Amino acid sequence: MVKVNNRKIAMIGCGFVGSASVYSLMQSGLLSEIVLIDSNREKAEGEALDISHGLPFAKPMKIYAGDYDDIVDAAIIIVSAGAAQKPGETRLDLVKKNVGIFKNIIPEIAKRNCQGILLIVANPVDILTYAAIKMSHFPANRVIGSGTTLDSARLKYLLGQHLGVDSRSVHAYIIGEHGDSEIAAWSSATVSGIPIHKFCEMRGFLDHEYETQRIAEEVKNSAYEIINKKGATYYGIGMSVRRICEAILRDEKSILPVSSYMNGQYGIDDIDGVCLSMPAIVGANGLDTLVPISLSEEELAALKKSADTLKEVIREAID
Repeated sequence: MVKVNNRKIAMIGCGFVGSASVYSLMQSGLLSEIVLIDSNREKAEGEALDISHGLPFAKPMKIYAGDYDDIVDAAIIIVSAGAAQKPGETRLDLVKKNVGIFKNIIPEIAKRNCQGILLIVANPVDILTYAAIKMSHFPANRVIGSGTTLDSARLKYLLGQHLGVDSRSVHAYIIGEHGDSEIAAWSSATVSGIPIHKFCEMRGFLDHEYETQRIAEEVKNSAYEIINKKGATYYGIGMSVRRICEAILRDEKSILPVSSYMNGQYGIDDIDGVCLSMPAIVGANGLDTLVPISLSEEELAALKKSADTLKEVIREAID
């Protein structure tokens, strides 16, 4: 069995998201080696060259185009390959196209007996994370999706703007599907330990229902707005990927809302199987455990509905 190199990452898929993620990871200073793999070898070579030319301003490392044999000792194998989301297209519209792409990628990973963490970034991420678990036969803790990490960052950013406070002091999560059925978990949201509604009142905002609905909708529609304006989203998710990788490589035990396989938590049965995003402790072994945050009855009902939505698509596209 090949020993994992904790300073090596493999990126499968060199489109906007994959390349932006590698660019962000290059600047982290955590890595000595990044291999880029793409069905278009020249695309991978071009991205590797372009990013490598910035190394004199960063830390020494090796960035190169490779193939599946190069992933064996990678600490993290990131899969961003997939069809791009088009204007007017929901993430769930992508399912059948990208499951087909995964049927070519995941078995190639599985046959090499990799011991690293499999991080799924391609959309729809929750369904593709489920597909990767089924196709790879990896332990479920070693297959996670980027999930609602970016959505939660968007929520924190917008709350920071709304309240006139550093977004890093905002602690709030988007949970459930990374997509149209996502839920803002207001019940557990705080600003440095102060419940969000109380902090809003302190800042002069009293119409909680209107403001929370407005902000939640803005978060949910952020990707669509960006896609309509510039064709694709990639910088925000690139930085989200870097954050997840940092937690794994440094064994931080950080709490992040990644997509993972549910085993009956929050009343979501695992008879049919589903992956969705809930706050979880993330470290060197991938997903350690889910964190039981407080949810209102309405939020819990919405979470179960989100899970049911994903299960239905899984049945149609995968099972």
